[in-house]
Amino acid sequence: MAVVYIALNYTVLIDEDELPVNYTVPIPEQCSPVWDGEVLDEPTISVPGSSAIQCYCPTNGRLLGKVNPATADGLDRAIAKAKAAQVEWAQTTWAQRRRVLKTMLRSAIILHFEQITPDAIATVACLDSGKTKVDASFGEILVTAEKLKWTIQHGEKALRPEKRPSNFLMTYKQNEVRWEPLGVVAACVSWNYPFHNLIAPIISTLFTGSAIIVKASERTAWSSQYFSSIARASLAACGHSPQLVQSIVCWPQTANHLTSHPDISHITFIGSRPVAHSVCVSAAKSLTPVCVELGGKDPAIILDDVKNLRKVASILMRGVFQSAGQNCIGIERIIALKTVYPQLVALLETRIQTLRLGSTLEDPEVDVGAMISADSFPRLEALITEAVSQGARLLVGGKRYLHPTYPKGHYFSPTLLVDVLPSMRIAQEECFGPVCLVMRADSLSSAITLANSTMYALGASVFGSSTKDLNTVVANVKAGMVSVNDFAVYYAVQLPFGGVGGSGYGRFAGEEGLRAICNTKSVCRDRFPGWISTAIPSAVDYPIKNAGRAWEVCKGVVGLGYGERIGDRVAALWNIWSNS
Repeated sequence: MAVVYIALNYTVLIDEDELPVNYTVPIPEQCSPVWDGEVLDEPTISVPGSSAIQCYCPTNGRLLGKVNPATADGLDRAIAKAKAAQVEWAQTTWAQRRRVLKTMLRSAIILHFEQITPDAIATVACLDSGKTKVDASFGEILVTAEKLKWTIQHGEKALRPEKRPSNFLMTYKQNEVRWEPLGVVAACVSWNYPFHNLIAPIISTLFTGSAIIVKASERTAWSSQYFSSIARASLAACGHSPQLVQSIVCWPQTANHLTSHPDISHITFIGSRPVAHSVCVSAAKSLTPVCVELGGKDPAIILDDVKNLRKVASILMRGVFQSAGQNCIGIERIIALKTVYPQLVALLETRIQTLRLGSTLEDPEVDVGAMISADSFPRLEALITEAVSQGARLLVGGKRYLHPTYPKGHYFSPTLLVDVLPSMRIAQEECFGPVCLVMRADSLSSAITLANSTMYALGASVFGSSTKDLNTVVANVKAGMVSVNDFAVYYAVQLPFGGVGGSGYGRFAGEEGLRAICNTKSVCRDRFPGWISTAIPSAVDYPIKNAGRAWEVCKGVVGLGYGERIGDRVAALWNIWSNS
């Protein structure tokens, strides 16, 4: 962590004109080691007879608090505040925007590495989503630090006006493309990474000069209040309006008011396919563009010539079990060629059997945290039971786990299911849980066929030694992103993120992601103003006096611009001249 701190501090924060401002945000009392919240008898986010959202810790069922959901009127007020603040923000310089992001990076993240401030971000994420602190470090803090650093270092270059080529007929023109603020955009984000999923669209939106309404999931309503305050405090510390960032939570029946609102210029949606259909239908009312990320059934192909199987197994374990498998780019299917298959299964079985479940804030010796709720447990158990009845072998786990210390927590046993076939439902449906599926492939081509056998196409991984075989997989696997001899590293370097097919459309992150939430404006102007400019030939000037001569001029213009030989172009020029 010290190396990360030094690198970030040296390369990002040294510009004196953009020095970050130190600020603090009150840390929730629930982060205290001595906090002892009420354990709910039946942990659930809904409260009978109340519209309030009940927030609790999935690891132990302790009540975190209650949040009042936004109403339609409340959404209107939030959008109006953001819209008013954005007018001034759109006029800020790149340096001013970078200063806000540097302030956020330093006060929210870098100071954690120096141990000047408590690890509140990780603690809040663990409390509200049930993940472990290690998972929070990788999936919440590290990727957010990179998002900030990348945008600080490369954001201006991505959004600076870009020159574009001209053609022979328009050589006297110069062309450029600009990326300008859209106004107010929205992001409807999922609960599995409550800090990163909320802060990431804020980072991009602020840098483009727009304001944002972030709708967090009801399941992480409590943490969204603290996490959004980090962004708002960064703006205020640098002298800008915190109203640029509006964080709201609401019940599904109110969400349509946001997604169909005429003052929202773009929507980023991260969530499930059924909800995405509703969001897109709603957005169509105002013709609002939507970027849709719907998760996946990501394959990891293991070739027979892989050199260090133990190292690969470690990467696979992280890819499967991070955040208890609740990871949109988590590894949902391991596809191993026949020679390496039995060795890999043996390695995985030994490791998965020893995984420890629990609450990382109360017991640091924990590998896998809780799931966000128990709602998916019957479906997961049914999928596993059905697969076993169809020939799959269940080697580890396979059912919900009643934790002896945390009986109100939502735990599912880390599971290893092997000999899985593509015809099984569990090989087609996203598990989104701590379930490791292993499939056998007889050849490279059959491995690719297996990888492409679902409706999803988000991410993929391939492990091996042969450059030819690795490139064959990269070229033929259906996915929006591929990691070679690694897992999900494309996001750690801010490459464009997104998939195709059942995994959605559009991209966020990287240059493409920044530009996607801008108004792309094409500009064409005279190269030599006052010297050469467009003049309409008299033969085609309205009202047209002679249709025959006008047509000859038109033919001449096409011939001059696109004739294949010099003689053709000279003849075309004469045709224009003689008929004008």
